[in-house]
Amino acid sequence: MNQPKSGIIPEDRLGIATDLYQITMANGYFEMGKKDEIATFDLFVRKLPKNRSYLVVAGLEQCLSYLTNVNFTDEDIEFLEKKTSFKNVDKKFWDYLKNFKFTGDVWAMREGSIAFGNEPLITITAPIIEAQLIETYLLTCYNHQTKIASKASRCVDAAKGRKIIEFGMRRTDIGAATRGARAAYIGGALGTSNVMAEALFDVPSYGTHAHSWIMSFNREEDAFAAYFKVYGEETVALIDTYDTIQGAKLAAKLPGKIKGIRLDSGDLTELSKKTRDILNQNGKKETTIFASSDLNEYTIEEMLKNDAEIDIFGVGTELILSKDAPSIGGVYKLTQIKKDGKKIPKLKLSKDKSTYPGEKQVYRMYDKNGKFDKDLLAVRGEFDEQYEPLLIKVISKGKLVYDIPTIHQIREYGLSQKEKLPTEYRKTNANQNYAVEISSELEKLTGEISKKYGEDKK
Repeated sequence: MNQPKSGIIPEDRLGIATDLYQITMANGYFEMGKKDEIATFDLFVRKLPKNRSYLVVAGLEQCLSYLTNVNFTDEDIEFLEKKTSFKNVDKKFWDYLKNFKFTGDVWAMREGSIAFGNEPLITITAPIIEAQLIETYLLTCYNHQTKIASKASRCVDAAKGRKIIEFGMRRTDIGAATRGARAAYIGGALGTSNVMAEALFDVPSYGTHAHSWIMSFNREEDAFAAYFKVYGEETVALIDTYDTIQGAKLAAKLPGKIKGIRLDSGDLTELSKKTRDILNQNGKKETTIFASSDLNEYTIEEMLKNDAEIDIFGVGTELILSKDAPSIGGVYKLTQIKKDGKKIPKLKLSKDKSTYPGEKQVYRMYDKNGKFDKDLLAVRGEFDEQYEPLLIKVISKGKLVYDIPTIHQIREYGLSQKEKLPTEYRKTNANQNYAVEISSELEKLTGEISKKYGEDKK
C-alpha cells in the first residue's frame, strides 16, 4: 500500500524545486558548449501594484540557504532521465548535475530595505547554467515574502501605533504560511499565530481560543472561568460567541487581571467602545482589546478614524495572501554575458518589458532632513564614493560572505528604513511614484546596446 506524502519540499532535493524549462535550457547550454559562459541576472519588480509606492524586501535568507545547499540527488537524476523530453540527453549532462553546486557571486539588498520599481533586489553572476537553474526558486522567495512584508508594512502604518498580528495560517499552504509569517514580522507585525514560524524563524507567536472552547461548556461564564483557571493573567477571552456585550460583562467580572478580550464579529468599532467602557468600569483598564474579522489596512484606517478602541488587530486572509495584490510581478532577466574574458551587456527591447543592461548598482540619496530624496540606478561602481550603495556582496564564488542578522535585527532595520521614507509614500492610497533616476552612463550603455540590437533586426 502506498503511504501518503506530506507535500513539504525535502531540503536535500532543492535542485528539482524549479520549472522544467530551467532544466531543458541548462541541458541546451551544456550541449552548445556554453556552460563556461558567465551570466549576470537581475531580479526586480517592474511596476508596483496599485496603491503601493514602495516595497519591503524579504526572502534573502531563504535564497542564501538555497544557493549554498542546492544540489541534485541520485533520485532526482533517475527521475529526470525517465522523462521523454530528456530521452536524448547525453550522460555527461547527468554527470554534471550530480556534481552541481552554485559557484557564483551574489549582490543583494538587505532584508527590510525599502525598494522601488526597476531596482535589482538581488543580482546573480555565475556560469550560465547555474544562474539559469536557480531562477525559479529565487523568484518564489522574493515574490512571496516581499509582497507580504510590504502588505504588513501598510497595515502597520494604518494602525498608527496599534499592533498588528499576522493571523492567516489557515488560509494558505503550510510552507507559504510559515515563510509568510516571517515576512509579515519583517514588515513590522508584532508577531503571528503560526507556532511553526516561531520554532523555525523566532517570530513571536500569539493566540487566544476558539468559539468551540466556549461552546464546549454549558454556560459561557463557566468557559471563561475555566480558561482563567488555566491561564490566569495571560487569559485573552473571545467574547462574541453568543452576545458580545454580555460576553464582555462576563469576562470583565473574572476575579483578577486578564491580558485581553477578543472581538471577532459585528461592528468592531462600536463594540470596541462599549467593551472598553465595560472593562474600565470593572477595574480592567489595562486589559487589551484585540480585534479580528476580515481586516486589512483600509478597514483598520477607517475604524481608527471613527475612534475604535482597539489595541491589536489580527489580520489574516488579507495579509497572508496580500489579497489586493496577490502578485508583485518580480522578474529575473539576463543583463550580461562574459565570454572569453569579454563582457557583453544584454537587454530586452520588448514593449513595456524592456530592461537595462550590464552590472548595476542602486544608489540612494537623502534630503537635508535625512529622508529619502531619490534613487539612482547606475553602472556598478559609478558612484560608490558619492552615494549610499544598496546592493552588497553576500556570496563570493559560491561561499557566504554575509553575516546574516537575526530576524529581530532585520525587522528593526526595516522599521528604521521606513521612518526615512517621506509620508506621502506611506499613505494607504498612495499613488505617487518615488524618483528612480537612470545615470548618464547607464543611459549611454542602454542606448548603445539598443541601437545595436535594433540594427540587427533590420
